[in-house]
Amino acid sequence: MSARRRRFSWLLTAPSVFLLAWGGNHFTPLLHMYESLGGYAPWQANLLLGMYVFGLIPGLLLAAAFSDQHGRKPAALIGLGASALGSVLLGAGLHSFALLCAGRVLAGVGVGVAMSVGSSWIKELSSAPFADAPGSLGARRSTMTLTLGFAVGAGVTGSLAQWGPWPDVLPYGVHLVLCLIALVGLLLAPESLPRQSRATGPWIKDLAVPAAGHRTFLRVVVPAAPWVFAAAGVAYAVVPTVVEDSLGENATVYATVLTVVTLGVGVVAQGLVPLIDRVTRGRGLVVGLGGMTAGMILAAVTAELRNPGMAFAVAAVLGASYGVCIVSGLIIVQSFATPRDLAGITGVYYSLTYVGFLLPTLLALLAPRTPYAVSLAVVAGVCLVSLVLVWTGLASRRRAVDVERDQADVSRAESDDSAPALR
Repeated sequence: MSARRRRFSWLLTAPSVFLLAWGGNHFTPLLHMYESLGGYAPWQANLLLGMYVFGLIPGLLLAAAFSDQHGRKPAALIGLGASALGSVLLGAGLHSFALLCAGRVLAGVGVGVAMSVGSSWIKELSSAPFADAPGSLGARRSTMTLTLGFAVGAGVTGSLAQWGPWPDVLPYGVHLVLCLIALVGLLLAPESLPRQSRATGPWIKDLAVPAAGHRTFLRVVVPAAPWVFAAAGVAYAVVPTVVEDSLGENATVYATVLTVVTLGVGVVAQGLVPLIDRVTRGRGLVVGLGGMTAGMILAAVTAELRNPGMAFAVAAVLGASYGVCIVSGLIIVQSFATPRDLAGITGVYYSLTYVGFLLPTLLALLAPRTPYAVSLAVVAGVCLVSLVLVWTGLASRRRAVDVERDQADVSRAESDDSAPALR
């Protein structure tokens, strides 16, 4: 493979990662359709939305361990197959809650593979010996590919459901066909994990991820990670619910547009993370969580006023905060990961981010007794607490880095002073 082709080889993997993300999120704008055509209660529709977390987290962790021993390509092929099968079950399952649950779980497996294996693969193909990109570019390429998949998948599916025939089948058929096309690029993509760098022994033992016990991971990443998809879920799952009474037949297209706005703004914000980190001296997570706190407060006000127009401001604020946090967290995680546990710690990180996607289900269950305006105000308060924890964790990390630098300077100075005596 020529140097030029190697430099752009990450583009062969990107379509599969894009479509795995598409398969995870194209269900989102269809919640109202399943309530109206399928007769499901709001809590059931929201449970289906969050159901793929139960496939995603095992997919993240198991796929990462599997790929660390067998390579990125075999794991990605399994993920693409799971996502395609998930679309088959979803397309056949309008009146079967069990089939819909199974399809969502398989879609979650696909997203899990995309976020752990796909992200690692794109990062490795963006680095030497394939390319010589800046350190943060691999993280931004992977997160932007995922976010575009989430956004475009929701946009296409919602549009097909609103204006196309067979709204419960056609969106999934389109995704299935695209998965088959993406398979070609996946098969042509180079393997990025050399055999000598792979884990040995039973791959199941590679589930242990030493980097997950890193001080920075526990004090900075863990408090911030669940808010990544909690923010997205509130923006395009909860907010449409609180204003749907005034939408009539436009509920599906409204939810679609809101999803695209949330994730579209998120894509733009991801590209700004290096600038934000430079201006704030590495405090991108603090900026993101500050925006999420403000967005949750605005969501609570929107729920109280039931104003469809205000929902777009919520989507923009939470979408931008989502974009900043997902990249900032991944950059921090990858800064202390070794090549052998890169996929594993990436999987753990994304597992924590997706815990937040269960928040809409929890709020829907509480809604009969606790109005959304009240529960969202409480959520904003908890988000503020997380912001304080991350701020102090980053300050502690910076102090530790300064101490290490000072110790290194002292050691070099002592070495220089002793050099003449040795001569």
